[in-house]
Amino acid sequence: MRVIAKKILREFWDKYTDSEQQLKTWYKEASNAKWSSPNDIKKEYARASIIGDNRVVFDICGNKYRLIVKINYERQWVFIRFIGTHKEYDNVDAKNI
Repeated sequence: MRVIAKKILREFWDKYTDSEQQLKTWYKEASNAKWSSPNDIKKEYARASIIGDNRVVFDICGNKYRLIVKINYERQWVFIRFIGTHKEYDNVDAKNI
């Protein structure tokens, strides 16, 4: 998968340094993945939430942070739509962000 854009993750872990290692690991795993459906993601990330419109929510640092991505399975692209604290996540519409 091609993850667009790592810069968003980097800016987040610069602010929340405890998320850096887990976000780097997620980025590496996602970049090497060949996901063709939400089922492929659930096999690797059982706690990920599939929320429709090809969007997936990943728990980061034990659910302290939330990462929302939109996936184009055909083109193998992962678009980062949101990364934030759990409180910030509560204030966004995950299905439309």
